[in-house]
Amino acid sequence: MLYHAYQAQSDLMSPWRLLAQQASASFWFSDTEGSAMRKVSAASEVFSRLRLTHSRPAYGIDSITVDDKTFAVVEETPYSTPFGTLLHLKKPDAPEQPPVLLVAPLSGHFATLLRETARTLLQDHDVYITDWHNARDVPLSHGAFTLDDYVDHMIQFTEAVRTDAGANAHIVAVCQPCVAALAAVAIMAEDDNPAQPRSLTLMAGPVDCRVNPTGVNTLATSKPIEWFEKNLVSHVPLPHPGFMRRVYPGFLQVTAFISMNPERHKQQFKDLYKHLVDGDIAKADTIRNFYDEYLAVNDLHAEFYLETVEKVFQTYDLPRGVLTYRGRTVNPAAIRRTALFTVEGERDDICSVGQTVAAQDLCTNIRPYLKTHHVQTGVGHYGVFSGRKWHQQIYPRVREVIHASMG
Repeated sequence: MLYHAYQAQSDLMSPWRLLAQQASASFWFSDTEGSAMRKVSAASEVFSRLRLTHSRPAYGIDSITVDDKTFAVVEETPYSTPFGTLLHLKKPDAPEQPPVLLVAPLSGHFATLLRETARTLLQDHDVYITDWHNARDVPLSHGAFTLDDYVDHMIQFTEAVRTDAGANAHIVAVCQPCVAALAAVAIMAEDDNPAQPRSLTLMAGPVDCRVNPTGVNTLATSKPIEWFEKNLVSHVPLPHPGFMRRVYPGFLQVTAFISMNPERHKQQFKDLYKHLVDGDIAKADTIRNFYDEYLAVNDLHAEFYLETVEKVFQTYDLPRGVLTYRGRTVNPAAIRRTALFTVEGERDDICSVGQTVAAQDLCTNIRPYLKTHHVQTGVGHYGVFSGRKWHQQIYPRVREVIHASMG
């Protein structure tokens, strides 16, 4: 009923938002900064933007500069399933570069949240992205999507990168998928899979949530898993293709994120209004672009969501050595040839310092010279993979690990 109520409210508000968009355009005139008309236009735009969308925004990466030369970037799809697409941001005329599989979270947002991460990686790498589909758009006939299915996709995508690029991938996993990425590499190593990655970079991921628990971790352990299933899982309503699929709605996840810092988001929309009234379009565009991405929500498959909450955040299966994949115990000690790099943010209040570096202790058979860890001072969760310090301080370390492990 929760999703149906949300959909009804969204449908009822849609005409008003369209009217606000029209009003914003109608009252916008040049050289009217501070006037009553500009204030009406600005207020109308702010109102029209106070809504969620459910379609993936465009990546918008049309070109990239490599060694002072600009190369076109085109999107290709080497591999796809009903649940996700392996998206290749291909530079057709660029020199050969190491292939990187950028693993995006499946946690309420689309993979385009890593647009800046991908843009930076494109300077020196051939970039592929796990582009997860919105669960509400996946027909029920395709079956469930579980944590095991996520690991399956990780393995299949890694194999597809090797086939498409002609070289083994370097995996860069951001946040939530760090556990699945580590599990996939462990399974591939145990099976002596020829496509096992040359390096694995885990960035701000919840490998061991027992370490320095955050508010997110406390919330996950405050209720039994049955409570999450009863209160947070809904069925997709009509008219969406995934009608009757059980999901954890993306609007709940984003609402939870916003509730962690409501004053900051309120101030951002106040600033947007002020910038529009003052005619400071560059600053207004910065806020517009952020919320176009942040308020685009992606529903999670209920089975995947519940298993992740239970096994990663409540019972800590991976660090306890009891995580299973298709009935097999996941053994990170099986990894020997893949270099491991872990990255954490000093001020991360979602995945605190210590939770990601725990992977280093689990991978006991990776030689010490293939292990690297980095704590970035002065950044929170999103600063690990976006912003100035990501670009100037963290990325050079990622690049160094990747290029050092190419031999």
